[in-house]
Parts: sequence; structure tokens; C-alpha cells
Amino acid sequence: MMTISQLQVLATAIDTGSFTKAAHTLHMTQPAVSHAILSLEAELGVTILLRDRKKGLILTDVGERILFHIKEVLNHVDKIEQEVAAEKGFEVGTIRIGSFSSASKFLTKIIKIFQQKYPSLKIVIYEGTLDEIETWLSTRVIDVGFITLPRKEMDVIPIATDKMVVVLSKTHPLSDKEFIHINDLDNKPIILCGGGFELPIISIFKKSKVKLKAEFTVSHINTMLEMIQEGLGIAIVHKLTIVHLPDDLCIKNLEPKYSREIALAVPSIKKASISVKLLIDEMQNLVETFDE
Repeated sequence: MMTISQLQVLATAIDTGSFTKAAHTLHMTQPAVSHAILSLEAELGVTILLRDRKKGLILTDVGERILFHIKEVLNHVDKIEQEVAAEKGFEVGTIRIGSFSSASKFLTKIIKIFQQKYPSLKIVIYEGTLDEIETWLSTRVIDVGFITLPRKEMDVIPIATDKMVVVLSKTHPLSDKEFIHINDLDNKPIILCGGGFELPIISIFKKSKVKLKAEFTVSHINTMLEMIQEGLGIAIVHKLTIVHLPDDLCIKNLEPKYSREIALAVPSIKKASISVKLLIDEMQNLVETFDE
């Protein structure tokens, strides 16, 4: 009969991408991890994982289908442990948070609060794109995630408004303008950030009937900034994305004004664990302290 331990080993192997990393995370030996998963597969009579030298661990079709249910089982086990601990006067458990670059300001604040008020609660951070966070939420890889609105089939807690700005070199012809109108960017070389961040920018150009000349699409904001420094283009980004602006670059407001709403999302607040509900409560208390 399958055990909770086997499911935990399997889920950890999938999350970490290898038996060796799973063994390190779970303080087990690599053969013990392999044996647990092989035993589970024998019990179920199906192959769940394939091992590929180049791609690492690959879920089979049936593995993909049952992963959601495995995560649900483990989440329920965690809730049971938290309920028992709460009855005894303790706060224990693990909160898996998905975050993207613009949400770092909020993530660091909530981590600091939890370290001070709930030292027994463990926070695991998953950093990715908006698309990845949405997938992690739907597949229960994470318990809660920072996202942008709107989002369907999720309970959300609005946090802050994040306006769009233009980032360009101080030597760029447009750098002398007080603000930059979207029409000023017609057919100008633009550097985009992928992973879902480019979609609202594409939409702005389309609605404004301005030609978007997407010169490059990159994955990281630092790459984008370095390309702007080299004179390869300019960028439209959300202001909270910029944590450290190089001295030779500048930020200009974009007209008309565009912005997005950043929120904290959870599949269901009602079904959330005690620890996740604590995080939501603390985040709601913090919302009023955030600058727009």
C-alpha cells in the first residue's frame, strides 16, 4: 500500500528535478529515494517518472495526471499537522510562495514579519515568470503566489498598483522630454521581457495603433538594462521591476498612463492551510503601508 512518505519523496524529486537533489532535501540517500519511487510505481502498476540524461526527470502522461492529486494529498497532510500544532499552541508548517521580480518588495517584507512572529514556519520561495506562477498555482506546486490581475479561478488579495515607465539611456534623443508619449515610440527599437511580461506592452501598442518594433526579447531585467546601456533599444517596464537603475540610464513616465494591479493569489482561501491564512492576514495588514 502506498505511503505518505513515498508521495513526499516523489513530489520532492519532481520539484527538485533529480533523485540526488531530492535526497539532499529530504536528508536521505539517493538509493533510498530511488527505491521509494520504484516501490510506489510497482504498487500502482504504472511508470510515473522517466530518467533522461539530458533532460533529467520527465513525468509520464499518467504521472502528469496524478501529480495534482499527489500535491492535494500532501497539502491535506500539512493541514492536519498544522491543525494539531495549533491546538497545542504552536505555529508550524511550510508555505511555498511563487514570486516574480516586481513583487520582491512585498516578498521581503512578509518574510521579515514571519521570521519575527512565526519563527517555526518555513517559507520556500519559487521565483519565475507570471506564466510559471500561474501554472504552479493550478498544479499546487505552490500554496500562494504573487500575480497580476485579472486572474480567474483564484482568490486574490489586491496589493499595489504598478505603473508603466520608459527606461532609456541618458544620451537617447528622447531623454530630454519631460514624459514620453506612446506615439514617440512608433517604430523605435524596443526591448521586451518575455514570460508573459511582454503581453500588456504588445497590447498597448496595438490599441494605440503605434507600430511596435520588437528588436529583442529577453528573459531577465538585468539583460534588458545592459542592452539599453549599449544603445540597442529602449524598454517599457513596470516601475517596480527596476530595483537598481544604472547611473547612465533614466526613467520617464509614459503617456497615456498604464498600470497593472499586483495581487496575492491562492487557489482557495477557504481551503487554505492555517499558515497560508496567517500569511494572507499579515499581507492584508501590510497593504496600507505600500507606496503606489
